[in-house]
Amino acid sequence: MTILQLKYAITIANSGSFREAASKLFVSQPALSTTMKELEEEIGIQLFERTNKGIRVTKSGEDFIIYAKEAVSQYKIIEDRFIDKDKNKSHFSVSMQHYVFAVHAFSSVVKKYKTEKYVYAVRETQTDKVLDDVRDLKSEVGIISYSKNNVKVMKKLFRDYGLKFEALLIRETYVYVWKEHPLADMDELSLNDLTQYPCVSFDQNSDNEFYLSEEALGDYDFTKLIKTSDRATSAELMTSLNGYSIGTGNMVDSQALKEGFIAIKLKEEDPLTIGYIVKMNHKLSDIAEQYIRELLKYKELK
Repeated sequence: MTILQLKYAITIANSGSFREAASKLFVSQPALSTTMKELEEEIGIQLFERTNKGIRVTKSGEDFIIYAKEAVSQYKIIEDRFIDKDKNKSHFSVSMQHYVFAVHAFSSVVKKYKTEKYVYAVRETQTDKVLDDVRDLKSEVGIISYSKNNVKVMKKLFRDYGLKFEALLIRETYVYVWKEHPLADMDELSLNDLTQYPCVSFDQNSDNEFYLSEEALGDYDFTKLIKTSDRATSAELMTSLNGYSIGTGNMVDSQALKEGFIAIKLKEEDPLTIGYIVKMNHKLSDIAEQYIRELLKYKELK
């Protein structure tokens, strides 16, 4: 078994056919098929089934792909740090839901951590990707949250993924509206007040079997709902359609508040518990430890 074979298997799993995967990998389809046949014979399981609509990953194949992704991620880390021609670069990455305090903590670490060369990454992404990234060590630290509607699911995933969660703070539920919204002068709002306006929500569409909302009231049946996967698009829709979003008050992007969005307390409560995750039994790098120390400055929970 080789890293190349694992990369091929992952690409096939993410494609609709061997032809599509071969095109992405710049190899011939027969060569790709032969490589996968050799891999399947070596490990003794069938990874893919051909159908009239393309290919389907088998149940055993799904399990194998999870471990293949982790192995390839680990190899990439080794390659970047020890095989790359410039071995003296400092490496660190964090994956997060959208919380500005986590970005501020990252900025503080970059300023304090003295190194002439580095490759750092901040990945603002979906909930399941934060979990995947930390499990696979694509990121050493993840910033994540849960509410009462998905706390059991999240804690199960922490256990299943071998992750440790450290709670930092709890935030109440707020509504964000444009400063010229008809309800912008209200001190408090209820969901009934907002019925005629569209809720603009960050799209958590993923392959995970669970729905992993990063927002409060993730299980509420909104009368009007628009899902987006881009923050700028969300802001535009909120201003042009008198839409609103639900978040955590002072944890919202500070730039958004400067640009004219207003946070109003929501009567319906669904507090978010926000914290960080790391992989169990993984020795953190020096910069990851410094980043966690910065995060702990925001901790309000005992």
